[in-house]
Amino acid sequence: MLDTSFLKQGDVTALTPEQMEKLKEVAGFPEDCADHEHLAVLSFLYLYLSICQSQRALPSLDVAVWSELPTGAGLGSSAAYSVCLAAALLTACKEIPNPLKDGEAASRWTEESLELINKWAFQGERVIHGNPSGVDNAVSTWGGALRYQQGKISSLKRPPALKILLTNTKVPRSTKALVAGVRSRLLKFPEIVAPLLTSIDAISLECERLLGEMAAAPAPEHYLVLEELIDMNQHHLNALGVGHASLDRLCQVTMAHGLHSKLTGAGGGGCGITLLRPDLEQPEVEAMKQALTSCGFDCWETSIGAPGVSVHTAASLDPPVRQALDGL
Repeated sequence: MLDTSFLKQGDVTALTPEQMEKLKEVAGFPEDCADHEHLAVLSFLYLYLSICQSQRALPSLDVAVWSELPTGAGLGSSAAYSVCLAAALLTACKEIPNPLKDGEAASRWTEESLELINKWAFQGERVIHGNPSGVDNAVSTWGGALRYQQGKISSLKRPPALKILLTNTKVPRSTKALVAGVRSRLLKFPEIVAPLLTSIDAISLECERLLGEMAAAPAPEHYLVLEELIDMNQHHLNALGVGHASLDRLCQVTMAHGLHSKLTGAGGGGCGITLLRPDLEQPEVEAMKQALTSCGFDCWETSIGAPGVSVHTAASLDPPVRQALDGL
């Protein structure tokens, strides 16, 4: 019989260090385990034991996880994982109703249910990251675009899905070290760095205003302004010391094709995004992807502003996804 008394029933609170050690003991993991795979299993175990405690007996479940997101690239893969686990477990244990009706291919939960999914997902993220901001799990839960300011998260009016090229430079980086570097530069040059941060804030607010306009009626000139904002933001981030030669190369290659890029995530390598205007011909995109691939980068065409966590019928999934899940 598995003793789960160290976890409080229905209590959506962070694990204490003592509970974390007990969880590792239950999983049979060494105390010093800190790699992605071990932490992902611990996050699942925490969510499973905590959410399913309300059942008379812990349910027997087959859980298959498959993702196209690379781990450790600053793309929020752990948040997407935590949100999907929380949503699936809460639904399986009837803590929230299954929103999928007969005949529907996909559906989303109510706002109240999404709030609960997000709360549990944030705790799953804390198992993996220790002290996350809560932004990644909020975006994975609600989708669209969110504003994060001084610890407060609010949804923006949903803009049209913006097509982007997502490029992974495959250069590893440490978020903690990069944040410490910015803090150090701010202390060393306060009169130089503080205005940079104020300017980045102004760029974000202008972008928010522009996305609001695009939600009502997108026009070609909106994309031109977005490109200017992208360039200014990238230059400021370089001045803060979170750029990298690989990201400079990405910007040069895309600029040679008339497109504009910036880093995403912590910087120092990792990933960058390139805005793909609606008037762009596919051969141009393919040529640019080829140029970036020849630099040793990985590229994906995707979009931002998509809906958040949803429940799907197996039949509605794309064949490659269904095939991948069937193979697990």
